[in-house]
Amino acid sequence: MKNTTAPRFATPASSPAPGRAVRLPLFLALCLAICTSLALALGQTPVAFAQGEKMSQRAKAPTQSAAEAPAALAAPAARPAPFEPGPLKPLDSAIAVRPGDPAPNFALPAILPGQNGHGVVRLSDYRGKKNVMLSFVPAAFTPVCSDQWPGYHLAQELFDEHNTQVLGISVDNLPSLHAWGGQMFGLWFPMLSDFWPHGAVAKTYGVLRGDGTAERSLVIIDKTGVVRFAKSFDINTRPDLGLIMNELAKLPK
Repeated sequence: MKNTTAPRFATPASSPAPGRAVRLPLFLALCLAICTSLALALGQTPVAFAQGEKMSQRAKAPTQSAAEAPAALAAPAARPAPFEPGPLKPLDSAIAVRPGDPAPNFALPAILPGQNGHGVVRLSDYRGKKNVMLSFVPAAFTPVCSDQWPGYHLAQELFDEHNTQVLGISVDNLPSLHAWGGQMFGLWFPMLSDFWPHGAVAKTYGVLRGDGTAERSLVIIDKTGVVRFAKSFDINTRPDLGLIMNELAKLPK
């Protein structure tokens, strides 16, 4: 006689055990919630966490908000500090021109004011038109020089009152003077380069120092081309503007 009773523990495949269909979705939902919480705690998206992405593999570039980015790009670069040479020997030459002497003519390449770029400036260009003050300075980007010429820039009206053209002269080359002028935000007078032959004009006027730089010297020349004032100052200090204006006031109108 055949046994027609189904196996005691057999369960038809088409008939899942009661409650299993409910417990499995709940278990998966619980796992998903745990994974999501862990991912958020680690700073990852749930998808990245599920795919096994690690924080150490992510790019570590600094983040910046959209509002901060334009401000950072627009922020101007800090101006470099002037070169500090330290105290120098006050004088290292003997000035070669005296009041009453005809001023030696010269032609030097120059950085011109405004947007005029560069060109050649001749002392004779001002003969019969303007008085001229030659301002020899030792070197670009040094503290006293970087204070002296901007001071003359601010005093333009005073020089105009005395019909006087300032000519700044340095033994630096044109690219250096161009960069220095930009650091000083531009000047109303030209910056002349006595670079090559090195210091030739400074030597002619007797203001070339033994180290190849120029003295801190002023030479005032009237409209007829005659020297009216000439002096080398302590290289470590700026000449007094009041003294300059007093000497310009002595010139014929």
